Amino acid sequence: MEKLEALFDHITARVNVNLKPMGIDVRNLLKNAIPRERHLQYYAFYALTEDHPISFKFTHSNLAGTYMLGKTQVDRSVLYKSDVRGDELKRKGDVVEFNGVKTKLFYDEVIRIINSFLCKTLVHNHSKNPEVPEVFRILNTVAMHYSNIHGTTTEGVYLGPFSTVDLSVMHNCVVGDYSYVQAGDLSRQTIEPGRVWVKANGLFEFNYVYPEGVVEQYVKLDENGKLSGKFIDYVDEFKEDFVPIYSTVQLEQMHGNEAEGSYVSPYAVIKGDCTIGKNALIAQRAHIENSSIGEGANAQENCYIKNSTYEGGNVTAHGGKVINTTSGRNVFVGFNSFVHGTDENRITIGRDSIIMPHTIIDAVEPITIPENSAVWGYVTKQADLETQSVNLDDLAKATDVKLGNATFKGDGKAFVDAFRHRIQHILEENGAFYDGTDETRGHAQKTQDACFNILQPFQSGPDAGMYPAMTIGG
Repeated sequence: MEKLEALFDHITARVNVNLKPMGIDVRNLLKNAIPRERHLQYYAFYALTEDHPISFKFTHSNLAGTYMLGKTQVDRSVLYKSDVRGDELKRKGDVVEFNGVKTKLFYDEVIRIINSFLCKTLVHNHSKNPEVPEVFRILNTVAMHYSNIHGTTTEGVYLGPFSTVDLSVMHNCVVGDYSYVQAGDLSRQTIEPGRVWVKANGLFEFNYVYPEGVVEQYVKLDENGKLSGKFIDYVDEFKEDFVPIYSTVQLEQMHGNEAEGSYVSPYAVIKGDCTIGKNALIAQRAHIENSSIGEGANAQENCYIKNSTYEGGNVTAHGGKVINTTSGRNVFVGFNSFVHGTDENRITIGRDSIIMPHTIIDAVEPITIPENSAVWGYVTKQADLETQSVNLDDLAKATDVKLGNATFKGDGKAFVDAFRHRIQHILEENGAFYDGTDETRGHAQKTQDACFNILQPFQSGPDAGMYPAMTIGG
């Protein structure tokens, strides 16, 4: 495994050059986070469809357990059980707009990952970098367990476990455990653990930081790369359910209980008594148990939905977990949120509500969230909603709000409209409104006929753990 060890040393050096002045040294994390032998055990796989360009290029890399769709290039990187979804990349001739200036793409956008380590990381959406809109670039980056890189250029960036960078451009940044950042162009910033920061320059800014000691209960990564906390304990309960479906190449949907227009990835787990409604989407690595997923609803990668009901039009963003919950129509559950009811203490979410990204609702009593609410922060009982939720119509009229640890400044209507527009866009992209026409086809329909091909690494000698260099497609 000499070449694999040399690759880890190379990535460590490239990342530390950028981040050691900011107090980050990734050497022990990369050395210990994943036992080396696991990089030999899992195959990588890529999807082929008629709707996405077939273009993959891999050099000097390890791709163990990683899924890829769309135009992707990986060079001198380690991708461990990650999901690289290029189904929303822009195409040649598309017109994009940055700060009121429009520009046309001169070739199909590509996801390009160089000198980086991604561990169970989701990469999705498309570049928001006005300098090179044709390249969704991840360079000199370490992204730890269950982090999300969503429409964000990352260059010299460290992402802590369960963190999310969303629709931004990041250079030489440190993003703490379980932080969420959607704040435009960032450089040399350190985002503390448990911060939720949503900013649109000149329009609005939302800020929330978890109370001291809370984040550590749910996610904690020590200096030697050992991950602990309630999040990983919960995920680990179900890891054996995924073993059978990752032990063979899945050629078709295997579940058989999906309604017309819906798609359940053959790499998702459907367990117990479940129903999947029309035009619903269940992505790979999602886990659905004893739940009803209504028409047009979706569950993205690393979502866990158990003993729950979705009435329809629901969005569960990447990494969201919803347990013992009744969710009304058009409810949005944000990235890596943890909505955790119990048999005795169920959670009810009223229709048209928004559970903000990285929200923890860990019920110790029954909780009812009124319809048309925004909820954030750390909620364990009904009374907590008094300082960690707001009616969306009231927020739309506000310009300056302080509730508990949260502050909002700016145009409340613009903030609410931005969320509403984004939720509608997600539903459209996922095919929730499919009516048989090409114009309404989304991910649920475009991946119906996907086939999957596997890649495996060398198993012995100095190349053990490395994948052969290869180019697939154009």
